[in-house]
Amino acid sequence: MRRILVVFFLTAMVMLFIFNSADWYAKNAALPRYCENPTQAVEIVKEILTSETPGEGKKRRPYIVAAKLIFLVPQDQGETMPDYLNRLRDRISESCGVAY
Repeated sequence: MRRILVVFFLTAMVMLFIFNSADWYAKNAALPRYCENPTQAVEIVKEILTSETPGEGKKRRPYIVAAKLIFLVPQDQGETMPDYLNRLRDRISESCGVAY
């Protein structure tokens, strides 16, 4: 029984470390990349989520970069698109230290 508790404790600690590291990375490394042009990134995220063929005929890189935002700041279940986009803008603003 004691071994099971030790394994459980170690697993929980590793998972907490991973989640905290991912959160730190998002706040300090990933989200500040969007400070140059946050409105463009949010508009591309909107297009990715609402269009059947986003970015068709356009450069792919901005769409790939904006798609990372969907991973970093996922849409909550039942959250409307305007609410999600506002929350995304707020999160980028918080990360950049500037209101957009």
